[in-house]
Amino acid sequence: MRLRLTPRDDSYYEMFADSANNLVIAARLLVELISDDADRDAITEKMRACEHAGDERTHAIMRRLNESFVTPFDREDIYRLASCLDDVMDSMEAAVDLIGLYQLDRLPKGIIDQVEVLERAAELTSEAMPRLRSMKDLTSYWIEINQLENQADQIYRRLLAHLFSGEYDALTVLKLKDVIEELETAADAFEHVANTVESIAVKES
Repeated sequence: MRLRLTPRDDSYYEMFADSANNLVIAARLLVELISDDADRDAITEKMRACEHAGDERTHAIMRRLNESFVTPFDREDIYRLASCLDDVMDSMEAAVDLIGLYQLDRLPKGIIDQVEVLERAAELTSEAMPRLRSMKDLTSYWIEINQLENQADQIYRRLLAHLFSGEYDALTVLKLKDVIEELETAADAFEHVANTVESIAVKES
């Protein structure tokens, strides 16, 4: 561990934890959205509120970064981690928004598998953020996130094959493809978060 002779701003740990907790809320809204009796309009509004809260947290981190003289780890890594967390939120919110805008009453069953992967990734990320303070017990986090992202890739490919099976008309295929691509992008973004955490841990070890 590097020796620090000046006080550092440790408020980042709490802000990253808040951002990750917000992703858990968003992922659970996705789970709720794909249930049979979902109130999609209400869930869409809740997701927009989540996305707005995520933006506020990201901006708060960036403001603090501009004000801090000494940071707990590299400024570039703080920026990257905040941005990656924000990317996850943006993709999940976009998927929900598209479902409403496209008026997709019937979703492929495989989307449930995509959403379950995102929910698990959100939970793991939320559990990992507080451990940034000690940089301990993080290896299992990025390993499992990587495994989840591989699983998400497989689910995505199966969904694409299903979309082009002839069950849906061409316009519906395009609409559904937009949704599943946003969910796949969210899974990728979770892996980017984990990769950033791994990079930080390696530098700080």
